[in-house]
Amino acid sequence: MAQHTIKGTFSPAKDYPFAVLYKVTPTTTLYVANTQMDEKGNFQFDLDSTVNKGIYRLVYALPQEEFNFDIIYNANEDVSLTFNTETGVDFKASVENTLMSSYTNSMSLISQSIGNFYNQQSQDSLALMAIFKTQKETQIEYEKAAENSIASNFIKANRPYIPESYEDISTYIENLKKHFFNDVNFNNEVLQSSNFLIERVLNYVFGMASNKEDEIDDYKRNIDEVYEAMKDAKPEIKSTLLEVVWQQMVDTNFEEVANYISDRYLIKLAESLKDTELVNGLKLFKSVSIGNKAPEFDVFVEKNGERTPISMYSLDVAKKYIVVFWSSSCSHCLEEIPQLQAHLQSLNNPDYKVIAIGLEDDTYQWEKEIVKYPEFIHVLGLGKWENKIGNSYNVGATPTYFILDSDKKILAKPYDIAALKEFISK
Repeated sequence: MAQHTIKGTFSPAKDYPFAVLYKVTPTTTLYVANTQMDEKGNFQFDLDSTVNKGIYRLVYALPQEEFNFDIIYNANEDVSLTFNTETGVDFKASVENTLMSSYTNSMSLISQSIGNFYNQQSQDSLALMAIFKTQKETQIEYEKAAENSIASNFIKANRPYIPESYEDISTYIENLKKHFFNDVNFNNEVLQSSNFLIERVLNYVFGMASNKEDEIDDYKRNIDEVYEAMKDAKPEIKSTLLEVVWQQMVDTNFEEVANYISDRYLIKLAESLKDTELVNGLKLFKSVSIGNKAPEFDVFVEKNGERTPISMYSLDVAKKYIVVFWSSSCSHCLEEIPQLQAHLQSLNNPDYKVIAIGLEDDTYQWEKEIVKYPEFIHVLGLGKWENKIGNSYNVGATPTYFILDSDKKILAKPYDIAALKEFISK
């Protein structure tokens, strides 16, 4: 028999056929239930007495890492919500969830007022102090309202820095940064079971990087300060949070910062936790980062009428090399490789030589395709996604491009054919 329910309506209904509910713990997510939406986008989870209070995550589309939101369930009340593609989640019933939403909205509006004041370069100190007074009173009111609730963990951890007297913008930002983690307990299991710590850390690393000209050093400094702030956290939590920051740096093409995180902190943490998969992934990423010598493999060259294998490091036929991982069964490759050939022919630039590595399941189609590109150096990579060369270059999709200098150091890793053309046209 149901003790309580989590129910709601998604719109537009046609876009959301299912919902999956997980319980989030500091180390994992545990499956609870799944359900289909009805034709109006309605869903309902009936929760019995075995479903404990805590943080739950509702997944409503794939990939689930992207399409989800958290719900506080205290095992004392029903939760009712609506979700709209444009506006997101809106809690209709549940004291804790509506309290959190109201708190977040209120503090966001106050932060906007503070930002507007400084952006307008106003000198009206009384007006600024009035905003800070409102901020302080609002924080106190919500802490009282949330007393003895799960929401209280988030509201207290989110206490903002509030000046006691007027501060110019540079002083305010300096103090904001100094006190950013004052009330954050990295060992709080409620915080660990949500996105709070991740969002807090990312906001600090990226939001407190003020110098665009020295962005990389800013990021490194912020990461050092984050690590200091969570010095008393368990290794598992440190590793989880730093891995998220590392991935963000990878995704935003800050390879130097990503490798700084792994070299200074993350590899040691992963080794202490015996997380060999993470250790290997971090080292592999660094090995194919810009500035490093590309992993070695053999190519075949004609010598005395015979095809002879030599190390790619021994090649001395160009000033720069374009290494492209492709496949004869990949439609994108069959579109882009001819473009690469045509672009190089139009430039008539002898500085570049293409090494095309075909990641293939068999030789048949590959042999038919490579005759179209006689000027390329062709390498057959059987085993496709299990191929040793592809794995050593951390290739997860085709086509993937690398540009090497004459010493086989990685100069660039163009994202697509357009970026490749732009680079070689410089």
